[in-house]
Amino acid sequence: MEDPGLSEPHRGRRLIMECGGPLTKSCRLLLLLLLLLLLLPPHNYQGWALRQIPPTQVQEQDRGIQDPPAVHLSNGPGQEPVSIMTFNLSKITKSSSSFEFRTWDPEGVIFYGDTNPKDDWFMLGLRDGRPEIQMHNLWAQLTVGAGPRLDDGRWHQVEVKISGDSVLLWVDKEEVLHLRQVSGPLAKKPQPIMRIALGGLLFPASDLRLPLVPALDACLRRDNWLDQQAQISVSASTSLRNCSIESQPGAFFPSGTRAEFNLQDIPQPNAEPWAFSLDLELQLAAGSGHLLALGTPENTSWLSLHLQDQKVVLSHGSGPGLDLPLVLGLPLQLKLDVSRVLLSQGPNKKILALPPEDHGSLLNLWTHPQGRLFLGALPGEASSASFCLDGLWAQDQRLDMDRALSRSQDIWTHSCPQSPGNGTKTTH
Repeated sequence: MEDPGLSEPHRGRRLIMECGGPLTKSCRLLLLLLLLLLLLPPHNYQGWALRQIPPTQVQEQDRGIQDPPAVHLSNGPGQEPVSIMTFNLSKITKSSSSFEFRTWDPEGVIFYGDTNPKDDWFMLGLRDGRPEIQMHNLWAQLTVGAGPRLDDGRWHQVEVKISGDSVLLWVDKEEVLHLRQVSGPLAKKPQPIMRIALGGLLFPASDLRLPLVPALDACLRRDNWLDQQAQISVSASTSLRNCSIESQPGAFFPSGTRAEFNLQDIPQPNAEPWAFSLDLELQLAAGSGHLLALGTPENTSWLSLHLQDQKVVLSHGSGPGLDLPLVLGLPLQLKLDVSRVLLSQGPNKKILALPPEDHGSLLNLWTHPQGRLFLGALPGEASSASFCLDGLWAQDQRLDMDRALSRSQDIWTHSCPQSPGNGTKTTH
């Protein structure tokens, strides 16, 4: 009988001596077990290893090692897909696709598929943050939205499946849409080749049954498209974003980037008395350079806001500027009338008087076909300014970066890095 007074090392030596002679298989296993026990702390051995890494965490780690990096769906302004896959439908044995994606963007194309862009196509996108399917084929022409809002910055699992004559949509393992008598078997399509485009369309957005802005600031991972055995080719462009960076809602301008709005395309000034307002909410700001300007391509800084050493400087043309200390998180408001410009943030205010001879040029700026609202770096400017806008309002109406007249590819239209150092090193 084992002596309860023996310590763990003494028990080990006693058992080793009892094995004696050439080691049998059972003794070898026993010795190995004892060596493991001797390396562990001398208390509470049972279940020790399981408590260090929960099984679900181990699975996530294993899956993370095997998964390729998430893909950013937006290829800049416009509707250019980030990749196009081609499948031979005569070899299809699986008629479903699944993926995970996350976004803060309420509108855009997740994927588009067709065998013929004129009479057999399918689109899954977001409108007002909710999934929307548009279809046009021999069996059905429809537009339908269903399911919860998905523009919450979290990862969501999505699956689309063709089953008989039906199309089914699952979100986070729950069926949210079942369309019947809208399709036929993929293998019996008149055209045997199907294309699937991620993050864009293969025809003009105006050809959709209900047009939307295709660009979608979103990340996609763990994707599985139709039948890999039937896949012919994949063409992919370089992703513009690193999806491993944690994000928050907003619009991020890395240094050197800019966007332009046509003044005639944004909410117009009040008529009598003439007045116009702009509101900016800055979450992050660093470096020096322009934040905002009103002008034309020939005269880009008729009126401008410049970021410099955590101050904003308001100036008119080449005249002297007025500076205001910048407080992140407080709305920065710019109010114009025919005689002055008011810049305010919280209780701090600065007033810039406009020369009487410039009253007419201010009014003409809105009627000029080249009148512009510039955001970020001006053309030809060596700007180091980077900033995140939680929101931009003209006349109390929010402006959407996807609807800008033009913008740099590297702007994050609906998200911002959670810390200033992330995502700011961009070459232009």
